[in-house]
Amino acid sequence: MHVLTRSVRALLRAAPAAMLLTGCIPHSLESTEVGVRTVRLALIGSTGVVSEPYPAGQTYFFPPLINDWTVFDVGLQNMAMTRSADSGARAGDDSLRFKTADGNDISVDVTIAWRVDPSKTPYLLQFVGGTTKEVEERLVRPVARTVLRDVLNELRSEQFYDADMRFKKADQAREACAHYLAPEGVVIDQVLLGEHAFNPAYEQVIKDKTVAEQEAARLRSESEAAAEQMKRELEVAKGEVNQKIETAKGEAQKATLEADASYFQRDRESQAVLAEAKSRTEGLKAQAKALAGAGGHNMVKMKVAEALAGKPILFIPAGGGDLRTTNMNDLLSRYSAMQALGQAAPTQ
Repeated sequence: MHVLTRSVRALLRAAPAAMLLTGCIPHSLESTEVGVRTVRLALIGSTGVVSEPYPAGQTYFFPPLINDWTVFDVGLQNMAMTRSADSGARAGDDSLRFKTADGNDISVDVTIAWRVDPSKTPYLLQFVGGTTKEVEERLVRPVARTVLRDVLNELRSEQFYDADMRFKKADQAREACAHYLAPEGVVIDQVLLGEHAFNPAYEQVIKDKTVAEQEAARLRSESEAAAEQMKRELEVAKGEVNQKIETAKGEAQKATLEADASYFQRDRESQAVLAEAKSRTEGLKAQAKALAGAGGHNMVKMKVAEALAGKPILFIPAGGGDLRTTNMNDLLSRYSAMQALGQAAPTQ
């Protein structure tokens, strides 16, 4: 009897479960979906949100009524906040508005690329919302706009025209958003800064300043180009001057070599003439020395005899001289000597 009672009790407890199992419905998940089950009525265990999410790409069976089924899209989401009414998460001007570091009003188009952390979907269901869109509106949007304002208002007005600076600040904003949202189950992949707009009056000032800077840059470029052209022309002029200097040096060196050669030749010629004159002088001296002796007298006599050879000679005594007593040898010697000296012939 005791055994029968226990069996009956087990059957009675299993009957409701069997009835519920026969009414289970399927819940299929896509590749970017994660499911969260909420137990409303539990025969065994506790009720509430199940702490473990159901992975994507599978089908699960649960009885209705006593279970709620919530699906989160965990794929990449793009939350665009723009001024254009035709795009963005909200209609109308939804751009991010704030003041720059130097006090000017500005609006910036911003796109946040984010996604739900699958492991945190039970937490999001309990404390944020039951859909990915609710997570965006209730958590991602307000936190991101607040953090972006705090990061971007550190820039001065003209820095928004610097693409590198904007990219740096966008990355800084991504890190700041991730710091606050990651613990809440939101992953921030990227922050993109789009077009920006200032107050129209200030926008004109910025444009005028940009035009002035471009004009100044153009003038600097032209000035630098002119300076470079002058440098090139100066180098060309230096080259021409150096070439002329080298040519003049070559001509001067050539003239010097020619003058040295001429001087050497004239010096050799003058030395030759001097040597010849010295030789002739020495010869004359030797000849004069030879003529000064007896041999010289005899040579003179021979020359006189050769000069008188074949010529008729008439001796006319002068002063009553007697030819018979005249010394003819002495007379002829004296005559020849006087002829050599250009004097008149002596008389006896």
